[in-house]
Amino acid sequence: MLHLRYFVAVAEELNFSAAARRLHMATSPLSQRIKDLERELDHRLFERDTHRVSLTPAGEALLPLARDVLDQVNSIPHRLREAIPQERSTMFVGIPSGVHPRLREHVNTLAERVGEWCELLRWPGTSKALITGVCENRLALALARLPISDPSLDLLPVMSERLGAVVPADRFAGRDSVALADLADLCFVVAPHEIRSAYFDQLDRELLERGIKKRIKLSDAGHGGIAEIVSSGMAFYFSMLDPGSPMHGFAMENTKVLPFSDFEAQLETALIWRHDRASGGDLDELVETAREVFADPLHA
Repeated sequence: MLHLRYFVAVAEELNFSAAARRLHMATSPLSQRIKDLERELDHRLFERDTHRVSLTPAGEALLPLARDVLDQVNSIPHRLREAIPQERSTMFVGIPSGVHPRLREHVNTLAERVGEWCELLRWPGTSKALITGVCENRLALALARLPISDPSLDLLPVMSERLGAVVPADRFAGRDSVALADLADLCFVVAPHEIRSAYFDQLDRELLERGIKKRIKLSDAGHGGIAEIVSSGMAFYFSMLDPGSPMHGFAMENTKVLPFSDFEAQLETALIWRHDRASGGDLDELVETAREVFADPLHA
């Protein structure tokens, strides 16, 4: 099973370094495991050179088979729960850092609505970790930042939050907005891979296209570390404009959040679950109730 997981990760990323980060392992042992699998199957699965990785015909044939096997293995826990029903089950909903209090209220409402037959507990994590948790059936539901492209997941948009620029307060004293040109001499902070959502990768690319070239890449810091860099006067970042967002708890004395006058950034959050668990599976009732509770997307 592990070798198939490694193979699927490399096949989907077509990049050994990216697949290794996704699997939380080093590149060298991942490469060795792929070679072990190729020897066991007596087929070369990838074409590799210094510039690109691509699937061989054998790799193309193996990918849907491997996904099917892994899906069946991942479904064992909830199929077992279906076969041996309990009077009151325990399920987990993933909660990313900085989730808006109004979304938390909706999660509380959902927990109350299903309380008679299900104990719904919160599980913290980054969006990437929570998406993996749902895919692997460790979490029933999760709130996660868009975009999400995994075809095994269903998603329900639940909140849209406007983003502004977190800037050094002393450099922008008296300002009530900021333009991209005002930030050209500052570095954009690239957060560590573990806490960075896919949308912030998209913003990074857009900023490059708009002429914001300088970068500070952090490898071992959280949101507090990002605020520390901004407060020093050398960098900027993005954060929620709504003062009710808990992300404002990371503010420091020399930081402020300003809206953009010439750039629009919005962070979208969705409720996600595995499609196969809600289509005649064990999550039917939970998902139906969640659709009612989260029926009207929030805006901040």
